[in-house]
Formats: sequence, structure tokens, C-alpha cells
Amino acid sequence: MSVLVAGTTSDAGKSLVTAGICRWLARQGIRVAPFKAQNMSNNSMVCADGAEIGRAQWLQARAAGVEPEAAMNPVLLKPGSDRRSHVVALGKPFGVLEAGEYATGRAGLGQLAFDAFAQLRARFDVVVCEGAGSPAEINLRAGDYVNMGLARRFGLPTLVVGDIDRGGVFAAMYGTLALLDAEDQELVKGWIVNKFRGDPGLLHPGLDRLEELTARPVLGVLPWLHGVWIDSEDALAAAGWTRERHGGSLRVAVVRFPRASNATDVDALAAEPGVAVSLTAEPDVVRTSDVVVLPGSRATVDDLRWLRDRGLAGALTERAAAGRPVLGLCGGYQMLAQEITDHVESGVGTVVGLGLLPTTVTFTPEKTLGRPVGHWRGHEVSAYEIHHGSAVATGDAEPFLDGWRSGAVWGTTWHGAFDNDGFRRAWLAEAAAQAGIAWSPALGAPGFAMLRESMLDRLADAVDEHLDTRTLSRLVAG
Repeated sequence: MSVLVAGTTSDAGKSLVTAGICRWLARQGIRVAPFKAQNMSNNSMVCADGAEIGRAQWLQARAAGVEPEAAMNPVLLKPGSDRRSHVVALGKPFGVLEAGEYATGRAGLGQLAFDAFAQLRARFDVVVCEGAGSPAEINLRAGDYVNMGLARRFGLPTLVVGDIDRGGVFAAMYGTLALLDAEDQELVKGWIVNKFRGDPGLLHPGLDRLEELTARPVLGVLPWLHGVWIDSEDALAAAGWTRERHGGSLRVAVVRFPRASNATDVDALAAEPGVAVSLTAEPDVVRTSDVVVLPGSRATVDDLRWLRDRGLAGALTERAAAGRPVLGLCGGYQMLAQEITDHVESGVGTVVGLGLLPTTVTFTPEKTLGRPVGHWRGHEVSAYEIHHGSAVATGDAEPFLDGWRSGAVWGTTWHGAFDNDGFRRAWLAEAAAQAGIAWSPALGAPGFAMLRESMLDRLADAVDEHLDTRTLSRLVAG
């Protein structure tokens, strides 16, 4: 028993709808697994067995109440440039896929994905599959194994999600169906309108006409869920916190790298009361914010060059000299070094770093994947790590997790550390003191894990309340 959740576009809400359906099914005692045959994202997570998968599938597994595993996202493409992606297959590095190979070089990856899906379907009651982009990307249909290629191979009923917030949802849905060939059209079983604000009654004429034109039902209209912004696939998406959390006495600026990765690290900071997080590529914002975060990067040396070209490197140096906090995470941490030697990711050899930490960084072909646990200021910290570059201290510095701190400059390769409530609040308080800001944790504020669970529950509640769950159950059951 399985269903495919496709979308009219990227960011239509496929990931969250899939998570909501997984949680809704799990509440009924159904053993359910998420699946995405191929994900293109620099936001990833390390499973308990050391496998690397997309953050969205990790979250969906949490929604389903099962342990995340490699089979749930058998192919992960991590863009390193506009024309090349690093391939992770079944959780391990697999090679590089150039742009010219994208349409033709995926047959082996497709079979690997099909085998992973078959394995999950044999072990779980239901597999809820998420598509990628749009099933109407007909230029890629011949080698497709994540949208209608997957649906055709296994006879999956397909629901198409459309984002009404960006406009044109009826045309997008009708056009999606019209562009598919007859065999693919046969598998499209219904529509879900997502992110609606206002009175759903205003949509009825359009919904009725869509059903008449396509001979397929609209399963429902999901409302805009304020405050649900978890684990985006896009490296630095305009997540919900950028739109909804404007207030805050402590201003945190996150540098918007072109090749940012695992920027979900800052989600927990944004969820903290009294903290306002913004994305920026402006030197003046970097100079004037209370705290600046350099997130991870899939192209550390290239993004370091971009920092210099934008004038951001000088702004960071001024901050450090003035004792105003700068935090580097993974690739951002590597940029803070005196020197970076990289014959692996960029192949450029040795380059000069920002020189804000007394460290040198060397990239090695072997990727480090792990789930480390440590302590800082008496707080236990559990995290995950995904990197080729390793830093060594060359001068006086204070240990900080697996990295170093010198004055107001902090760095670590650990991702997810700020999901730990005690550590997050203690570090923010110390950084705020360095910035001269009177900030302290709000008494009684919910922890980040509790907040994430409440978001997943709200998604499941929305599925239960706003979708035709009888039809959904019938489709899932085949």
C-alpha cells in the first residue's frame, strides 16, 4: 500500500504534506515509512547507522515514529556548483553527476531507488512517497524515477499538491495533468490545494470547475499553517521564521552563502523567544547585527571567495577585532581558519582563510559522517557531522565542541548542536553578553524538540480536518 505526493512546483508543500500524512497514519497504529527516490538538497542528516539522507526524509520518519534509514532517501544529490552535484547513494558518497549527464546518466541510480522502495514496501504497512519538483518536467521524463517514473513502475496512486499562496494554482494543476501522457495521467487521482489564507468558500467555484475539467476530485484545501517551517530542503529557503518572527532583542544575521548547506542549524535559534534571525549578504548588516553566523557550505573555498568579493570578509574582521560574536558552522567554521588546503572539494590547493581562528584546515577524500556527543559549560550536546575538511589548532584557543573559540569567534563542524535546549540558551546568553545585549532565556519557553513535535501534530491535524480522509485512505489502500 503506497501513495505518491507530487507537486505542481518545487516548494508547493510536498514535504510537509507527506510528513502530515505520515503522522496521521501513524496515529492510527499503521506502520508507515516515508520515501523520496531522489532528493536534490544540501540539507542532510546522519542516521543512527551513519547513513546520510535528506533532512526532509529524516523529519518524515520522525513524523511516522520510525527510525530514519538510507532506504527512505536512496539518492541524494548535493549541488556543488550550477553544473555538478555530488551523489550520495544509500547513505554513502557515490561520485559526481555533471549537468550534461543528468538526463541520461541516472539509470543505475533509478534501479537502486526502485530496489530501496521495494524493500520498504515489504517491511511497512504503507509507504508515503514524495515526488521532486513537478511531474510535468517532461524534458526529464525519459529517465525519471522519482515522479511518474516511480508511480508507473509500482502503480502508485498520485496526489498533486498546488501552492495557492504563489497564485495560478488552478492553471498549474490543469497544466500538470495536460502535459502528462495518457498512462501517467491515469495514475493522477486527485488534487490538494495548499497554503490557503482566508475563507475556503471563495474557492468553491474554481475547485468545482477543476474537478469538471480533470474528472478528478479535490481532496481538500490545507490552510496556511503559521509557525510551521521545519527542515526545508532548500539550503537557505525563505523559511517561516523569516516571515513571522520579526521581533527580538538579540539580532542574529545568517550569511546567505550561494552554496549553503545544513542551514537548518539556525532554525532552533530562530525559535528562541527574543531572538530575531535574518538572512543577509550585506556587509552593513554583518557589521551591525549582534551575532553573525556563517552556516555550512558545500563549496567552502568558492563561498569564501564570494565572501571577499561581496565585502563581507572585511566586515567579519571588523566584528572580530571589536569583540562582537561570529559563529562558524562546518564550512563556515573552516573559512575562519588561517589557511585551507583543499585538493578534494574545489581542487584549488592551498588558500588563505579569514584568519579569525588560529587553525588550519585540510580536506581529505574520506567524508566524516557521525553522531557525536559532547559537553560545553556543563551542558550535554548531541549533534551530527558531515564534512571532508578537518581543522587543527595552531595557536592558543579554547575548545568549543569539536572546534575552537578565540575571543568572540567561535567554530565547530557539528550540525544540530543548537537543537539542544540547554546548550543553545547558554551559548546565546554568552554571545549576547559579548555583544553587549541584555538577553536571557524566556522562562517556560518550549524546547525545540517539543516545538518540532507540535508542528508535526499540527500537520496531521490539518490533514484530518481539511482533507477527505476517506478518499485518502482508499487511495493509500490501493
